Amino acid sequence: MNKLLAMDVFVQVVDTGGFTRAAENLQLPKATVSTLIQSLERSLAVKLLHRTTRHVSVTADGAAYYERCLQILADVRDAEDAVAGSRASPAGRLRVDAPTGLASEVIIPALPGFFAAYPDIRLELGCSDRPVDLVEEGVDCAIRGGRRLRDSRLVARRVGTMQYVTCAAPAYLARFGRPTHPDDLTDHHCVNYFSVRNGRMFDWYFAKGTEKVQVALSSHLAVSDSYAYAAAGLAGLGIVQMADFLMAPMIEDGRLVRILDGWSNEPLPVHVVYPENRHLSAKVRVFLDWSAALFAQHATLR
Repeated sequence: MNKLLAMDVFVQVVDTGGFTRAAENLQLPKATVSTLIQSLERSLAVKLLHRTTRHVSVTADGAAYYERCLQILADVRDAEDAVAGSRASPAGRLRVDAPTGLASEVIIPALPGFFAAYPDIRLELGCSDRPVDLVEEGVDCAIRGGRRLRDSRLVARRVGTMQYVTCAAPAYLARFGRPTHPDDLTDHHCVNYFSVRNGRMFDWYFAKGTEKVQVALSSHLAVSDSYAYAAAGLAGLGIVQMADFLMAPMIEDGRLVRILDGWSNEPLPVHVVYPENRHLSAKVRVFLDWSAALFAQHATLR
């Protein structure tokens, strides 16, 4: 039995809560995962996991062993990084998740430079506005916007901010007029954006000097995808508030028009997040640093 592999498998089973997801994350057959756990338990002469047909949970002995495994695996990876760092760039599979618009408009166009610097990294980039569970789904790190983390298991490094703009299609403004104050939005059609996690609609924020306004709007349309949201604005379905990097080309060519002149939108912090109990590998570290440098170069993301 490969003891280090068995430890890695055990940690994945505990983190994901099951054999199937652990096997998927490690790209191993499920039978291999089961065999390694059984071999580990036999060699230790203790039961590490409680198994039912629907659930896997860790025993008291398993919980203690899990903590030691985390430290041992981190020490092994530190040693590997120390040796590899002197001879080559980071290598291997890196799973990253990012919002659809940010991935398509900012990250992917810059990837030729990333691969030129780190040719041995195999990047798997999940592009979705759905917030993934990094631990359960085996994702190394994710790019997220938000003022606070909802998951205490994650470590976050701030890499930039996202500027927002409020705008509408010329056809909409010609039909319904142009609001001059955020409070006027209650008399307009606005397109809402909702969280796929809990269905909550996101409020709109405005500031002008010392005056700050937070508006919760009811609407006849709400979506949960950034490109669908932009498409709704272009179709004249209502006023939209979206990240500047996504809307800027549409404003420049006249398909959308900025409104509420003089009012700014509170920037949203952008973080790279990763699980707190997972070793910060060289692959994650260089992607984190690269992302921070990329956003620093972008006028609406720095």
